Amino acid sequence: MKVLVADKFEKSGLEGLKAAGCEVIFEPDLKEESLREAIGRTACDVLVVRSTKVPEPMLDAGQLSLVVRAGAGVDNIDVKAASARGIFVANCPGKNSVAVAELAFGLILALDRRIPDNVAELRAGKWNKKEFSKARGLQGRTLGLLGFGSIGQEMAKRAQAFGMNIAVWSEIGVEVDRSGLPIDLPLLVRLRPISGSPIEPLIHVCQTPEEVAERADVLSVHLALNDRTRGLVNADLLGRLKPGAFFINTARAAVVDYEALAKAVQEKGLRVGLDVYAKEPATGQADFAEPLAQLPGVYGTHHIGASTDEAQEAIAAEVVRIVKNYVDTGRVINTVNLSRQTKATHVLVVRYRDQPGVLAGIFDVFGRGGVNVWETENIVFNGTEACVARMNLDQPPSEEALSKAMAANPAILDIQIVPLSAPASSYHLARNLNA
Repeated sequence: MKVLVADKFEKSGLEGLKAAGCEVIFEPDLKEESLREAIGRTACDVLVVRSTKVPEPMLDAGQLSLVVRAGAGVDNIDVKAASARGIFVANCPGKNSVAVAELAFGLILALDRRIPDNVAELRAGKWNKKEFSKARGLQGRTLGLLGFGSIGQEMAKRAQAFGMNIAVWSEIGVEVDRSGLPIDLPLLVRLRPISGSPIEPLIHVCQTPEEVAERADVLSVHLALNDRTRGLVNADLLGRLKPGAFFINTARAAVVDYEALAKAVQEKGLRVGLDVYAKEPATGQADFAEPLAQLPGVYGTHHIGASTDEAQEAIAAEVVRIVKNYVDTGRVINTVNLSRQTKATHVLVVRYRDQPGVLAGIFDVFGRGGVNVWETENIVFNGTEACVARMNLDQPPSEEALSKAMAANPAILDIQIVPLSAPASSYHLARNLNA
């Protein structure tokens, strides 16, 4: 299997792909037309990218069957176009969570203690202790988290260590226990003693993003970009923050209305830490003019949230695991574009002797009857003499058609149709083995 790696990638990952039996083509500087040309030229089966964009034309350039995003999120890949072509899209969720959380907390601390301004004054030969002695501190403040996946939970752990209260909201919901606390976190993180009093909640689960903003002294965004989250942090939500509150975005720029954010910085005195921007350069080094980053009280980094040695090694190992599993089994783990819904109305269960052509005969019946198979599972019994196949169908084949299929192939022992609703209407065909 040929694997084209079209972005910066760890040496350990390249070696791991080769050890998995792959032919690896490493061309980390491919972009746009050069990437499209390389996909066709190499006839690769698998494409691995980090931030490089993979639009629809790339997917028609060769014979791709799998695109792996070496990181979290897949917004740089045209997933809809890949799905229409039967191309798997997979990513590496959670492997850079600690790295992103560390940077986000670094930005929070930098904002609170004005560390970049301190450094700039010292480098300019100025001593200004009187000015920089002013800071609010983090203990007792509330960290608001929009998003409570793996990165959000890493943020919660660090906030607990700083003695912060936490308010969270997640677009997919947060499962809580009977006391109303998230069940995904260890007890140390979920609860803390306060001034010798009985243990009280540290985390408050909010019902809306607006509620988080109203509670937060620091609001940090950790949401994936999709149709529901695009522009979620808008003027109304920012307007609910307290004057002088901190705002952090290490997720995706398009989740936030940056024009509204610039206005909030100027009118409400928000202090902001950013790692992502609306129009980032496509290369590692370039001129860059972001008006928001020029405002007083706004600190920025260069989209480096996942850029630690630990995170990159973990991501490389996960890419190898995904590709190796695909090579060995044909299955893709961490797939993001498999349907979670089905139009199936019935399940067909076929028990049969393990002989060639049995299922082909069943499929022939379906084809002539206009029945579509959504999913198929085949299980082999001990001794490999008999099997059972389960098929999800969009409609039931007629009892007459299946009776003919059984009569035509004595290897079929039993056929059962199970409706996914109204089970009383099911029917069952069994061969008389004593006849």
